[in-house]
This record gives sequence, structure tokens and C-alpha cells, in this order.
Amino acid sequence: MRVQQLVLKNRAYIDDALAPLAAMEPDLVLVFGACTYFASTELTAALRRQLPGAVIAGCSTAGEIAGKRVYDDSCVITAIRFAHTTVAIADAIICDMADSHDTGERLAQALPQDGLTAVFMLGTGVAINGSALIAGLQAHLPPGVTISGGLAADGGAFRQTWTLGPRGAADNTVVAVGLYGEHIRLGYGSHAGWEAFGPARKVTRCVGNVLYGLDGARALDIYKLYLGDHARDLPASGLLFPFEMLTAAHEKSHVFRTIIAIDEEHGSLTLAGDILADGYLKLMHSSTNRLIDGAETAARGVRPHADATGDQLALLVSCVGRKLVMGDRVEEEVEAVAELLDGVACLAGFYSNGEIGITQPHGACQLHNQTMTVTVLSEA
Repeated sequence: MRVQQLVLKNRAYIDDALAPLAAMEPDLVLVFGACTYFASTELTAALRRQLPGAVIAGCSTAGEIAGKRVYDDSCVITAIRFAHTTVAIADAIICDMADSHDTGERLAQALPQDGLTAVFMLGTGVAINGSALIAGLQAHLPPGVTISGGLAADGGAFRQTWTLGPRGAADNTVVAVGLYGEHIRLGYGSHAGWEAFGPARKVTRCVGNVLYGLDGARALDIYKLYLGDHARDLPASGLLFPFEMLTAAHEKSHVFRTIIAIDEEHGSLTLAGDILADGYLKLMHSSTNRLIDGAETAARGVRPHADATGDQLALLVSCVGRKLVMGDRVEEEVEAVAELLDGVACLAGFYSNGEIGITQPHGACQLHNQTMTVTVLSEA
């Protein structure tokens, strides 16, 4: 397995910039960039001209990760040539949020199933229920197939995001990359670093990922009470104060939910994924140091593979909310992951509207918010 990477700072001379990647004849090319790179046809056309034999997948971001750096308004392109692993791609149009589960089902049915080992999925970042999307995908995949990836972003605006796949760049499409064969090696880690404040509130009414009631009161009213002056900036300020879901027995689920929309008339909050209807929600906040510690914890579980031959790739998907909290220190969480991976793996990734990864300790694939998720790929 070979990995090569470049960072585009503008859309001029894209063909020339892609020439070194074209020379290695990659099997898979991952593209993470600012919305401007996907809103026009220049990038997609150049990728197809220069890399006609590659599977190309990507999405818009709230920040791009390459090496130990976090970039804004750039495009990170990572090319992978496998020695033994086969790659396939599928996509599906999502009509609206209610179509999320069915979109996942269509996506799974469009992927060849024979020999499938893992799926890397990139979804739209608005008008989507990420947990329902994952559930629909899982329902039609062979047992044991793992899922990772993330939801596209638009710099925290939550208005229009983009994915890149067989149809080109689109704002209504979910993309899945399938990895096939017994030689691929994958490791997963995911952790948050947020701290609870205030009491756990009982979910008294929700429909899917829309929360209407907490402790018998309107959810939006309760949320605004905690946010104080920050409530003026909703829904954007919701990125700073996610919920952790607790079970009916007050047990931690290790899953966080970010607010992506509010409805003043109905007093509701739309979260990025489904809510435990019989559970509790606890408001969270954090600091830069806690989030960096969370990134380190995520990386500790995914050390580079000792039996790997060739290069290794670490795909990092972190949350736009974490980036807002950390501000100018955001690169420190990426540096923390890089140091724990001992410089062995090439790092690529993006800041997202939702992260897809394995939840510890029970190992199920979940939609996460406000986490750092790490997927390490290599071949043996």
C-alpha cells in the first residue's frame, strides 16, 4: 500500500498539481475541501481527467487535516494505491431527513457484497438523520462489516454541504466506499473529552432526532435557560453545548448529540441523530485541554499495525464544535494524534457535522458528535 498527499490552496493549475498523484496510478482518492472547491465543476473535471482509473470520494468540510496541520479554505487530496485490496463506490440521493434510513438501505444494496470488509461513508451534513442513515446501511451489509466516515460540513453554517462521488459533486448525495479482501487492516478509535454540567433531564417527547420535551417542558426553553447569553446565537452556539445521551437507568451511552436546528414555534431542537426515547440527556461543555486529552484517548486504541507492509493512513474526522472551542489551538489535537501514531501513518481528514465510528466499549458503529474519530488503514 502506498499513500501520497497534496494540499491545494487555490483552484488554479489543478491539473499540474495532480500530476504526481496520477503518476502513482491510485486505486482510491479521498478529497476533503472547502465548499468553494465543490460548488464549481473545475476540481471534479480535473480529478476525472488526471485520475481516470481511481475511485474518487470526498466532501466539504469545516477545516481540512493533512499531516499535523489543520487548514481552512483549502483542499486536501490523498491518493492510495493498494497491493491486494479491491475498492468499489456507490452513492444514493437523499430526498429529505425522513429519507435517511431508506437512503442507507439503497446505499448498501448498491455496493457489491462479496468479500466486503469495511465501508467508509460520507453523508450530507444538513437535512439528515445520521444515526438512521447508519442503521439503514447496517441492515443490508454482511455481518462483521465495519463502518466509519463522517458527515460533510460547510464551516459551521449548516446551510449547504457537498459530497463527491460517481455523480460528481452534489448537495443531496450520500457516498460509500467499499474495501474488499483479507489483506486490509483497520483500527478504530473514538473519544470526546466533554464534561457534564447540570442535572440529567428526562426525555419526555421526541420523534426520531427531533426533541420536543425535557422533564415535561419545551426542550428549547430548557436549553435556552442553560445557555444564558449564548442562546442569542442559536443554533450556531449549540455546537458549544452538546448533549450526552443516558439510558433509562442513567447509564452513559458514550454517544453525544449536537443541535443542528431549532424551531421557536414548537419549542423543539433538531439533533444530528436519533435520541433515546426513554432515556435522559445531560448538557456538556468543555475546554481545549480536555478536548486534546480526548483526541489522545481516541488515538491510543489505534496504534499502527505491526504487520503492515508499505504505508499506513490515519483518517481523522473531528467535529466542527471542537474546532470552535479550541480556536487557534485546534492543531494541538491533531498533533496529539500524530505523536501517538509515532509518525508511521500519513494523516488526512476533516472537521465535520458528525462523525461515524466504533463506540467503545461495546464496539457498535454509531453516529457521534463532538468526538475525534480515528480510522487507521494498512495492508498486510
